[in-house]
Amino acid sequence: MSQRIYLFTRFERFWHWTQAALIVSLLFTGFAIHGSHSLIGFLTAVEIHEVAIWLLIALWVLAIFWHFTTGQWRHYIPTVENLDRMVRYYAYGIFVGAPHPYKVTAERKHNPLQRITYLGVKLLINPLLWLSGLAYLFRDSLQPWLPAALGLQQVATLHTAGAFLMLAFLIAHVYLATAGATPTAHIRAMITGWEEQH
Repeated sequence: MSQRIYLFTRFERFWHWTQAALIVSLLFTGFAIHGSHSLIGFLTAVEIHEVAIWLLIALWVLAIFWHFTTGQWRHYIPTVENLDRMVRYYAYGIFVGAPHPYKVTAERKHNPLQRITYLGVKLLINPLLWLSGLAYLFRDSLQPWLPAALGLQQVATLHTAGAFLMLAFLIAHVYLATAGATPTAHIRAMITGWEEQH
């Protein structure tokens, strides 16, 4: 017997998919700027990259406001309770058909491993990308205030490192999104808002 719960609000779905589209476009244009591919021209990549980052920053500011005014920030408070069970499940159980050890509810949307991961993205990867990207974008006016050891090359290296961390997160996120009861169950929930629980 299955049960449906309304898990993701309209804003959460809008935020999720808009953020995903902007991050993918930033990765694509960023790697073009970096010279990793030549599928689009350098100047076009720079222009798209700059527009996309301002849109993403605006979205993140809006999402931060939304999380704190609605109380949804509570879903990201880390916990170590049952963390070992989640690690064992993702390392082994998922491959042998073991039942998922965490029951999702509207009040507890994210399992302990998701909470730590999403919090890490919000507190480590995003600020690394923001700060290094803005330092690079406004390098001429910020140069007098940056430490002497932090030149343009070091800022670019930090930004590229943040991009690779975001890419690793994105790959893992997409992979685990297909690890539900069916390969599209979690993706469907993020489109409709409704999670089917068996």
